[in-house]
Amino acid sequence: MDFSSFNFETSLQEGLDAMGFEQPTPIQEKAIPVILDNKDLIACAQTGTGKTAAFILPVLNKISKSGSDKLNTLVLAPTRELAIQIDQQIQGFSYFLGISSIPIYGGGDGIVWEQQKKALETGAEIVVATPGRLIALLAGGKMDLSSLEHLILDEADRMMDMGFSDDILKIVNYLPKERQTILFSATMPSKIRQFSMKILKNPQEISIAIGKTAAGVTQAMYSVYDGQKEDLVKNILSQKAYEAVIIFASTKEKVKGLYKKLRKDFEVEAFHSDLEQIEREKIMSGFKNKSIKILIGTDIISRGIDVVGIELVINFDTPSDPEDYVHRVGRTARADKEGEAITFVNPKDQYKFARIEKLIGMEITQIPLPDGFDEGPVYQGEKPKSSSGKSKGKSGGHKNNSKGNYKSSGKKKFPPRQ
Repeated sequence: MDFSSFNFETSLQEGLDAMGFEQPTPIQEKAIPVILDNKDLIACAQTGTGKTAAFILPVLNKISKSGSDKLNTLVLAPTRELAIQIDQQIQGFSYFLGISSIPIYGGGDGIVWEQQKKALETGAEIVVATPGRLIALLAGGKMDLSSLEHLILDEADRMMDMGFSDDILKIVNYLPKERQTILFSATMPSKIRQFSMKILKNPQEISIAIGKTAAGVTQAMYSVYDGQKEDLVKNILSQKAYEAVIIFASTKEKVKGLYKKLRKDFEVEAFHSDLEQIEREKIMSGFKNKSIKILIGTDIISRGIDVVGIELVINFDTPSDPEDYVHRVGRTARADKEGEAITFVNPKDQYKFARIEKLIGMEITQIPLPDGFDEGPVYQGEKPKSSSGKSKGKSGGHKNNSKGNYKSSGKKKFPPRQ
């Protein structure tokens, strides 16, 4: 099917045609008719499947059809980055509709706070907000939600993990009881299902295969000691003039430390929660326009970034949650492009990596460490290791300055695990 099958309003369809939208993704194909039919919905779909368009397009169509200029839709998102991203997509989709949206998020200074309040007073049909900042506005009597018809929760599992469940329930108390509620989540643990029953009415359910990585991603792993990781990152980045790379580390302290090591040789920036909002927006803008080639961050950016053309994802630390691996890897090979994902696995994280392979249903190829590196630990899979994960010697296992033998252009066939 194509988008014309949804019988969208002419102005919305013209916008999709201008943007080159032809065929809907599976989540769009299944979710859009349900939302157009005014049914509550629980949808399970991971990042990169086109879920934002799946919930925004039918809502825009309904607003356009009604001609209302009152606040119609509230979208809740876990992070400011995701809220900004959703707002930007709404602006793109609604270009020909005259429908406006406002992002409401914390982390800015007093000027940003005043700008957000003023924008609300001016009015918009759609508000995209993080729960904490919205609660503050509601408590101050700055918002009238009586005309609201749609409540959308995006990345509901991440909001639960961040402790926003009570805030969401408080927000729901401000909303009309007669509304359509749409919940999107990348995973569907029992706590999400139980929570959804508190705010949705007889919802329909849609699930798009969770745990599968995009076909265009070449996945590989190195079995390493912690002391070898920094040299290995430098080795990989030296193989090719990458235009867009994301490196994921487990903590902001590691992000900062790795940034200090890499900035001498590469165009790199660190992205973490200690940065002011204006700094974060500047960095993200630079990464999108390719003036910043390499971005180092925690999982805060695994779901809140939508950049086509990311060539390489490096997991400096093995993700603790297998589904986080899917989200990290999902940053590359978007829009039917190809990409690479490389994971560093130390001895104590081998069992985590085995769980990742089990989730995605495939064995990820192990690459031998490059020439000039001491031998890494033997990968044994699911059994946790008692080793501290530190490499032998002070050099971190790096014997010389050889560039190594990892080549990263095109599809590769790596030797089997040792």
